[in-house]
Order: sequence, then structure tokens, then C-alpha cells
Amino acid sequence: MNTIRTAMLLAAMTALFMGVGFLIGGTGGMMIAFLFAAGTNLFSYWNADKMVLSMNRAVEVDERNAPEYYAIVQAMAKQAGLPMPKTYLIDNPQPNAFATGRNPQNAAVAASTGLL
Repeated sequence: MNTIRTAMLLAAMTALFMGVGFLIGGTGGMMIAFLFAAGTNLFSYWNADKMVLSMNRAVEVDERNAPEYYAIVQAMAKQAGLPMPKTYLIDNPQPNAFATGRNPQNAAVAASTGLL
């Protein structure tokens, strides 16, 4: 379901870019806008996880830095039958956690210090 929603959102944004491109430069402008939108979509697909982790100033941790947190994530991944994601810690007193990544092999889990 999320994949369909994401595809629909990307298609809508591409159509919006193409519409504006057509209004500005006709068919040529529409083609340039399509190429720009396709490039933006690909960049977002490959780098969204890195961008959101960077925006939150997340720091990657391992079992030496945060043993309890790492063990919890490891147990949950094992129980779900998924590979171990990279684990990140966000220095923020507000309780928060999220998972990101384009697939299980490129997944990351982040939690704030307020949650731990």
C-alpha cells in the first residue's frame, strides 16, 4: 500500500513539473521538466534515508556505544526475519523513533535519547 502511495505521489509531482514546464516552454519545456522530475525522483529514492538521518543529526551506534538499544533492534529484526538494520541515535530529549530505507538491505532505525 505504501509503495502505491509513494508511486502516486511521485507521478503527481512529475505531472506538476511537466505542466509547469509546458506552460513555460511548450513541448520542449515539458521534456526538460520531465527529465528534471525523473532525476529528482531517482535522487530522492536513493538518498532519502541519508537526508532524513542527516536532518536529525543522527549518529550511527553499535553494540559498544548503545548495547541495550542495539540488542533490542537486533532481536526485533531477527524475530521479523529481516537483516539487521543500521542503528542510529538522535540526541534529543523528546521521545521519537523511526525507520527509513528503500529496502530491508538498506534499512536504518533511529531513536532519540529521550526514548531510551
